[in-house]
Amino acid sequence: MLKLGIDAGGTLIKLAYEEKGCLHVKTYKYNEIATLIQWLNMLAPEATLLGTGGKWPELAAKLKQKQQTTDEFTALINGTRYLLEIEGTPEREFILTSIGTGTSIFHVKENNFERMLGSGIGGGTFIGLGSLLTKTNQFQELVELVSLGNRQNSDLLVKDIYGSVEAPLFGNLTAANFGKAHSHTEKTEADHAAALNQLITEVILSLAGQVAAAKNIQHIVFAGSTLQGNQPLRESIASFQEMLQFTPVFLEKGAYAGAIGALYA
Repeated sequence: MLKLGIDAGGTLIKLAYEEKGCLHVKTYKYNEIATLIQWLNMLAPEATLLGTGGKWPELAAKLKQKQQTTDEFTALINGTRYLLEIEGTPEREFILTSIGTGTSIFHVKENNFERMLGSGIGGGTFIGLGSLLTKTNQFQELVELVSLGNRQNSDLLVKDIYGSVEAPLFGNLTAANFGKAHSHTEKTEADHAAALNQLITEVILSLAGQVAAAKNIQHIVFAGSTLQGNQPLRESIASFQEMLQFTPVFLEKGAYAGAIGALYA
């Protein structure tokens, strides 16, 4: 291989490269840097590494291959555009919501883009708070707990407040995230994980929805490593599309948008 795209983010290192005309992707954790370096030295000793991301300079100093650096946001947008094209859902103008360690929201036009908003709520929140609420700090184990849990045992809902009285809002809306966590006797760790998933969804959509409404754009494209293998988060996001009147677009390789954008810079 002649070149690789590398996105060194806050939590994970993502790679993208072509081999025999096919796009391939890989992920490494930061405690696996030695394995990553060994893999690069063995299979791509002469390749040019096209890097991006906040930790790319730190990682680049440990690598011996030729290197080029790409602006992080530019790589992310270009990688997203590329994925939209090959996955058959091209849009000239859209809102991009990238959920990585934190979350960034962009207004993307055909020839330019603007970062509109950001939040510290994201995958780092999921693992960090998840480890405090449960007995695991492993991403996939937390995702499995979300699937098993019932957030209504941890979240206070509108219907919990109004009971049989007609409420001014839909009864299953959240009145207070984790509002029953201290009092519900049958709550479980899985219930708290499900409530955490809901909290992350609501915060991200409240921001992305505001941007979409302000720009009068229906399509919100979701990318970032927090969505990879995380069906509960995708389903939670999609559950709001009728209420907020938006069309969610989930990219199959969205976790690697930054690395892909650096590769094809």
